[in-house]
Amino acid sequence: MDVPTLRKGTLGTADIAFFVISAAAPLTVMAGVAPIAIMLGGIGAPVGYLLAGVTLAIFAIGFTTMSRHVRSGGAFYAYITRGLGRPVGIAAALIAMLGYNGMEIGVYGLLGSTTADTVQALWGIDIPWLPVSLAGLLLIWYGGFRSIDFGAKVLGVLLVAETGILVLLAGGVLLDGGADGISLASFTPGNVLVPGTAAVLACAFAAFTGFESTVIYRREARNPDRTVPRATYIAVAFLGLFYAFIVWTVVQAFGDANVVEAAATDPGGLFFSAITHYVGPWAADLMHILIVTSVLASLLAFHNAINRYGLALSEEGVLPEALGRVHPRHRSPYVAGLAQIALGAVIVIAFAAAGADPYAQLLLWVNTPGMLGLMLLQLLAAIAVPLFFRRFEHGEGRFRTVVAPVVAAVLLAAAILLVTDHVDLFSGASTGVNIVLVSLVPAVFLIGLALAHRLKRDKPEVYARFAAEPSPPDPVTTPAAPSSTTVQGVPPCPQPTSSSPEPVSAPSTRTGRKPPPWRSRTG
Repeated sequence: MDVPTLRKGTLGTADIAFFVISAAAPLTVMAGVAPIAIMLGGIGAPVGYLLAGVTLAIFAIGFTTMSRHVRSGGAFYAYITRGLGRPVGIAAALIAMLGYNGMEIGVYGLLGSTTADTVQALWGIDIPWLPVSLAGLLLIWYGGFRSIDFGAKVLGVLLVAETGILVLLAGGVLLDGGADGISLASFTPGNVLVPGTAAVLACAFAAFTGFESTVIYRREARNPDRTVPRATYIAVAFLGLFYAFIVWTVVQAFGDANVVEAAATDPGGLFFSAITHYVGPWAADLMHILIVTSVLASLLAFHNAINRYGLALSEEGVLPEALGRVHPRHRSPYVAGLAQIALGAVIVIAFAAAGADPYAQLLLWVNTPGMLGLMLLQLLAAIAVPLFFRRFEHGEGRFRTVVAPVVAAVLLAAAILLVTDHVDLFSGASTGVNIVLVSLVPAVFLIGLALAHRLKRDKPEVYARFAAEPSPPDPVTTPAAPSSTTVQGVPPCPQPTSSSPEPVSAPSTRTGRKPPPWRSRTG
């Protein structure tokens, strides 16, 4: 009997883009965080989102180029292993679990508080946040348990709804001419280069969290060498341009002279005030509801990503074998999903039992190390790209394999410093708490290095095949020319790997090219 695997060839470019854009939660980010960016950086805040988008687009050049050569289901940690070696790769795997779990589990606090606020605002009823968060856990479990195409359809509908209400707001402002007429002063150097720009950039980089998760869906993508890069570029371009456009229109809604004061007076109500004035009270009520669905979409997107990391690490032999089970009908990593939901429930209930605030503590304290962890993964991946490509002959250009990754690494390092320096904006906590939250990331990284040492000593076979390439595609469904290699010059792995459930085919017969030395130089 065949062991069930993830459903291959299911996701197209749009499906993957829906997953990663939904993870960023555009409506929640705009209504909840953009007012703070305006308050700190003034009317030049839209440019901060453009600059963050450009930086991440540069990162995506090397990142997506490498995706054509690395087919492992481990995504980030597989890329980092190829370039920086197994010890760093195993540490990166733990950072990925910290990052994605932190970004997802904390948001259950936001779900509880936002739903309670929405019910109070619309119907005047006070409801506790904890039952809402626990109900959300069950709902997200079901969404992850179902097939990946079911999740893509759900996220597609929710994403269209949340971006649609923002487009409606922008249309109302522009058609009315704004408070003082349409102005482009937000894009002038004098309004961009201000003392608060660093804080704006920190907020902007945080708003893109999750876009890089396109590569996690490689095994379920149709023609992944095309769909994964396209979805990555679409996600970065859409988020950067959309964020900048929406923030600019809100500046127009209040006027260049008044928007900073309005944001400082009522940051949480800025977008609601704007849409009430330019569209109508009914649109503000709808925005309240759509923020709740935006949070749900983000939770489902991150949950799916975490499940696939758990599946990959189980196949590697790093996590328990049971987490690698795939549902025979839905083809979802349902056991990993159950484990992730159980972890989320434990953390949510623990915060509630301690009397913590669902927003100020559960959301912000759990999200902050998650965000920093994902930014560190981006930096390590950028560093890994040129080191990977220097180890074997390839046909990729120098700009894609060296110049863009190096520039991205420098910019991402600067972004991490900005976010760390302004971490109080994201955590809302004291200095002591912030030190603990920031220290979690290097602490987990060191634990990962220790785990790598232990695996090398006690389980050398697991260590040796960590992040190994899966077997090549089935030649029946993907014919190849007699003398061609399987993946752009990379011969297939000659032995079974932990990250592939399919049988291993014979090694490539192509001659005249040495196998890439990274196969034996990652440890």
